[in-house]
Amino acid sequence: MIRSMTAFASAKGALPPHAWSWELRSVNAKGLDLRIRVPDWIEGLEAALRADLGKRMARGSVTLSLRMSRQDEAAALALNPAAVEAALDAVTEVEARAARRGLPLAPSRAADLLGLRGMFDTAGAEEDTAPLLARLRSELAPLIDAFLDMRQSEGAALAVVLNEQLDRVAALAGQAATLAEARKAAMAETLRANLARVLDNTEGADPDRVAQELALIAVKADVTEELDRLSAHVDAARTLLAEGGAVGRRLDFLMQEFNREANTLCSKSQNAELTAVGLELKAVIDQMREQAQNVE
Repeated sequence: MIRSMTAFASAKGALPPHAWSWELRSVNAKGLDLRIRVPDWIEGLEAALRADLGKRMARGSVTLSLRMSRQDEAAALALNPAAVEAALDAVTEVEARAARRGLPLAPSRAADLLGLRGMFDTAGAEEDTAPLLARLRSELAPLIDAFLDMRQSEGAALAVVLNEQLDRVAALAGQAATLAEARKAAMAETLRANLARVLDNTEGADPDRVAQELALIAVKADVTEELDRLSAHVDAARTLLAEGGAVGRRLDFLMQEFNREANTLCSKSQNAELTAVGLELKAVIDQMREQAQNVE
């Protein structure tokens, strides 16, 4: 079963005095791009989560966010002595400089200083974050499971759409083959007319060169090879979808091959109906390519 690169999962947990919420989301990308947003005061957390995620998925722009709060946060607040001293020194210096210049300043208030960033140390009362790290890592596995379940579900829907589009490509290739067969008589008549014109103007020309040019005209109008390759690409795409797993890169490449054959078919058609089929093929292949870009 193929998997989509688009998914979302969330969860909540707690280990008193801490509580937290997880969010794991992803969108399509050419490779695997992991973006980890977690508190930096839990030693080793980001590296551990990055390693755990990297083992479970192959492609996608994946963002993992962890928001933490402390249930006794008010009690856990503690002044950062170094920050307090630095703030007081700065206030003293500013007031002294203002006084020397005769500039009046409003009296400083403690509340103003306490509102400055870094005045409180809220990293938590626990010095050993190892139990918290272990608990968070244990919760990541079921979060990834839920995330991958959604990827799988989205992938199943993608497979249905892609198989329907492959059916359409196969039907259009069959229609093109019928039209190509039907135009053979007209193409033969055109070739005979061209041959007559060439022979009327080839006095003294090299017969081998004339034969080569006529053969080239015939080859340029033959779309059998393109139609055969389209059929082969349809079979290859169905095999990849049935194989499942991380087949997105190979599907991306196959979509380029589909498009190349459709372009060549249009350039060789020399027939309005066959050109119309070729253009419809290009439209279906473009839609299919957009869907394939979401496959992991």
